[in-house]
Amino acid sequence: MAEPTDPAPERFFGQLTDRFVFVEVVFLRRGDAFVLRHVADTDAEAGSLTEIDVAGLRALAQTTCDGAFRPNKAAPNLRRGWQSEVSDPARLEAALRHLYPGGLADWAAARTGSLPVTHYRETAARQTGLYRITQILPDALAAKATRACCDAGSCLRRRLWTAPGAEADPEAAKSVLPCLEPCALLLDLARRAMKLEQGPKAGLQVAEDDVPVLVHALRTALAHADLEGREGDTGSPSNPRRLRLLLEKLGPLMPAAPAVEAAT
Repeated sequence: MAEPTDPAPERFFGQLTDRFVFVEVVFLRRGDAFVLRHVADTDAEAGSLTEIDVAGLRALAQTTCDGAFRPNKAAPNLRRGWQSEVSDPARLEAALRHLYPGGLADWAAARTGSLPVTHYRETAARQTGLYRITQILPDALAAKATRACCDAGSCLRRRLWTAPGAEADPEAAKSVLPCLEPCALLLDLARRAMKLEQGPKAGLQVAEDDVPVLVHALRTALAHADLEGREGDTGSPSNPRRLRLLLEKLGPLMPAAPAVEAAT
């Protein structure tokens, strides 16, 4: 008896429009086939892009343009300057498997509404060893770590799991690729956040008027953060997740924005 085939590739292939975006990849119809490109290269001249076969997409997705390893394939740092053609569901499935491992299955599950979502507290409760400390994160700190780690500047998966005080991403947020449970990068940032909470404090007193200055400085640093460095190295002062975590902590200190009178 023949093995049952996975219907997801054919379902995905069949619902493609003339232009369909999946995370950072755009599918452009070319007759009965589709050309895959980085979404930023949607309108680029074909001659300016390097042709890559489906098998070559795996190596493409492994590193950034500077050669840094990409542990999170949904990070917004997929290389540009290429295109690859797929002409049938099997090749499409292979292409997505290389670019976004597990992404097609998650997309298909989201369409059926049968997603096995695991929330922060459930994930933390089963941690041992190094990450056991994530179980005792206060609710407010868990929310800050979640927002800092899962910002669209670091990950384009739409987060469906929640943490206390951090609801799931809105439907239109990020991309069609769902995130079903906290990843290792989130757990590592949560672990560091708790260690910082327990550690010695500098006792620094900051004038209220200086808080916006600090926030501006952090946002400027974030704009020039080490995006090509190790994503999980939250000990680095230029790590984007670490910078966002500090911004989250400073947020409540910001004075309320002045009320704007309605135009008459």
